[in-house]
Amino acid sequence: MYICIDIGGTAIKYGVADAAGTLHTRGSVPTEAKEYGGTGIVQKVFAIVREAQQTHGVKGVAISTAGMVDPKAGCIVYALADAIPDYTGTNWKALMHDAFGLPASVENDVNCAALGELWRGAGRGFSSLFAMTVGTSIGGALIVDGRIVHGASGSAGEIAYMRVPGGRLHERCSATRLVASVCRTKGLPAGSIDGHAVFDLLRKGDPAAVEEVTALIDALADAITNIVSVVSPECIVLGGGIMAQEEALRPPLEEALRDRLPPLICAATKITFAATQNDAGMLGALRHFLQEYGDLA
Repeated sequence: MYICIDIGGTAIKYGVADAAGTLHTRGSVPTEAKEYGGTGIVQKVFAIVREAQQTHGVKGVAISTAGMVDPKAGCIVYALADAIPDYTGTNWKALMHDAFGLPASVENDVNCAALGELWRGAGRGFSSLFAMTVGTSIGGALIVDGRIVHGASGSAGEIAYMRVPGGRLHERCSATRLVASVCRTKGLPAGSIDGHAVFDLLRKGDPAAVEEVTALIDALADAITNIVSVVSPECIVLGGGIMAQEEALRPPLEEALRDRLPPLICAATKITFAATQNDAGMLGALRHFLQEYGDLA
C-alpha cells in the first residue's frame, strides 16, 4: 500500500491506495498554509503518515504539491510566500526518509492531476496529452509517452503566461477574470457573485454572461490552438472549476477550434473534460511514484 497526499492551498487530501490505483481510504484536513506555513504542512503530513502506518503496510509516500518542484531532489524549489510561507526549500524525500524510513516521490500538483487523468481518467488509453486547469488561475501540464515533460526550467506547461489576444491567458481566461468582468458589466459590487452564478445567468440568456463566457471560450480556443500547433497531443484534458460546465462550454469551444485549426489537425486531438475530480492529484502522485520506484511489492 502507498500513502497518496495532495497538498493544495486550501486542503491536504490524502488516501491509501494499492499499486492499481484503487484508493482504499480517503481523508482531508485544512492546509492552513497562511497560519502555519510550510512547517505546519510538514507536521500535518507527518500525522497523516503515522496514522496510515498504524493500519496499513505502507511501502512509500507519493506527494502532489502546490509550488515549483524538483522531482529528482524531492524538494520545493519555489512557493509564493503569500500563498504558503516558508515552504520553499522543503525536501519531502529527505523528510520521509529521516522520519519514517520510507521512499517518497514529489511532483507539482498540476502535473500530478495530468498523470492521474492519463492513468485513470479522461486521458486513459492515450500516450500524450496536455492538461489545462481553468480555475482561480490557469495551469497546464504536458505528458509525452506517458511521462511529464518538465522543460529546461522545470516550468513546462505554465500557460498562465501564454500570450493570447488581449493579454496573458490568466488575464483572459481565469474564473477570477470571468466573475470580475460580469460584475463590472452588470454594475454589481465586486465579489457579489461567483462562477456558478455566472453560468446560471448564462442559462437565462443574460447578455453580460453571454458576452463574457464567449470571450473566455475565445481565449481558451486561442490557447488550445497554440498548444495543438506546437505539440499536437492526442488529447486535451480540461479541468478546474469552470470546466465543470461541460454542457455549456463544449459545443462553442469545439466550434471555435474548427474555425481556428485545419480539419486534419483538429481531428487528431480529442477534447475531453476531467473525470477523476478530487482524486486526480493523489492518483497522479501514485503514478509518478510507481514510475520512479516501481511497485515495491
